[in-house]
Amino acid sequence: MLCTGNSCRSQIAEGYLRHFSGSKAEIYSAGVETHGVNTRAIATMKSDGIDISHHTSNHINEYRDIDFDFVITVCDHAKESCPYFPTGAQKFHQNFPDPAKATGSEAEIKHEFERVRQLIRDYCEKFVQENL
Repeated sequence: MLCTGNSCRSQIAEGYLRHFSGSKAEIYSAGVETHGVNTRAIATMKSDGIDISHHTSNHINEYRDIDFDFVITVCDHAKESCPYFPTGAQKFHQNFPDPAKATGSEAEIKHEFERVRQLIRDYCEKFVQENL
């Protein structure tokens, strides 16, 4: 899973891919930058029964030596900014809105995180069914 800062969307996706794939796959997430794991992403996943509080924000360069089967970008910026990544991996792309940029009341921001979480959940569940 690849995103800009490896703080929110890719972390949520990593959590769901781990959940849906079980022992079928090793899941990693990274960013073209590292911003730390978003506390609201942790909370919104916890409310769906998935603990990502132990996740770390990793840079793509940390995984240069892994020959991935799949690389999934979850935002347009990561797709456009990703440095050359030497892998024969099949590439997938799905641009999800960035809930970390949500504004408004705390309830409105929470709702946006839940909305994006559901989009990512649905994508990950389908990805595992179709590709693993």
